[in-house]
Amino acid sequence: MDFGYSEEQRQLVDSIRRLVERHYDFDARRRIVESPAGCSHDVWRALADLGVLALAIPVDHGGFGGRAVDIMPFMNAVGEALIVEPYVATLVAARLIARSAFDSLRAELLRAVSEGRSMMAFAHAERSARYDVRRVETRARMTEGGYVIEGEKSVVVGAPCADQLVVSARLGGDVSDPGGLALFIVDVSAAGVSMLSYRTLDDRRAADVHLDGVRVDEVARIEAGTDALAMIEDALDYATALVCAEAVGALRYANDTTLEYTKTRRQFGVPIASFQALQHRLVDVFIACEQAESMALLACAAVDGENDPVRRKRTVSAAKLRISQACRHVSQEAVQLHGGMGMSDEMKVSHTFRRLTAIAQEWGDVDHHLERFAACDDALLAADRIDTGRSGT
Repeated sequence: MDFGYSEEQRQLVDSIRRLVERHYDFDARRRIVESPAGCSHDVWRALADLGVLALAIPVDHGGFGGRAVDIMPFMNAVGEALIVEPYVATLVAARLIARSAFDSLRAELLRAVSEGRSMMAFAHAERSARYDVRRVETRARMTEGGYVIEGEKSVVVGAPCADQLVVSARLGGDVSDPGGLALFIVDVSAAGVSMLSYRTLDDRRAADVHLDGVRVDEVARIEAGTDALAMIEDALDYATALVCAEAVGALRYANDTTLEYTKTRRQFGVPIASFQALQHRLVDVFIACEQAESMALLACAAVDGENDPVRRKRTVSAAKLRISQACRHVSQEAVQLHGGMGMSDEMKVSHTFRRLTAIAQEWGDVDHHLERFAACDDALLAADRIDTGRSGT
């Protein structure tokens, strides 16, 4: 099987590289990160002009209907250039909105994303939930003509830059009832929405979002019940697969820049790359990068084509588990082989280290995905035993 880029993907990669060279070198990124907004609407519009924002949007709403595998080349570039604009957050929210039952609202919001007029975020995580997808304390109650939402969402990446939020809330049941969930589209300018914004370890913008009696119309509800939980799990797996693809770009940069540094840094009159002990470490880093790329491709293929949610979750967790380990190993080796300057703020490799450290925790850390992988394995084995018993073999 050929895992190389198609001609269209190669053209996209070339276009992205030119965009990064013109608008997103390390100094330009520093200015964006230090700006009050923490993201650039000019860069966002440039991405729209390039067609990147429309890649995953359905064709009937101004997009190209691309799959996660089609987005991988851009996510590699996001990781390499350390782009801080909320691309994954917007795509996850757009993926949920695309399944809304109300055509007019869905069409307007998705077209705004594809044209670069809007950024979005998915507000699901809560302070006491950790990685438990079902645990939602935020409540929504029905009123005449709509709903009122009360609660708080934690560490919503991209929220300070967003125009719209997709918010999970509970219509009924206890805090972990899988059938009591619902999803709503909330305008960030709506009365009762407030944010505590901050810069994260890896220079992105996030916020704790407070929802104090926020009123939304009936058309703002995307889904409710067990279907809402299935949509949330699908969206989180999609986000995880894209972040795995982003990690590949950051890992590649860390590997390449470290290799180049060891060829120019001299000790005892020779380049340190000539030391056999360091050569072994560099080979280990290269192997970790290769394995990460393969696992990212596997995760993207799973969210694109695996219809069994248990098998999809198992594959995505396997990929995230392996890539989180690679993020830790490669980033720490890059910093150590650069010496003390590897942690200096002026060096891009130090910012890559921070991003890789964050990716290792994002959408589930090693322990979480190891537990989820084992649980999926148990579920599949149990299903196989039931099928075998029914067939009498």
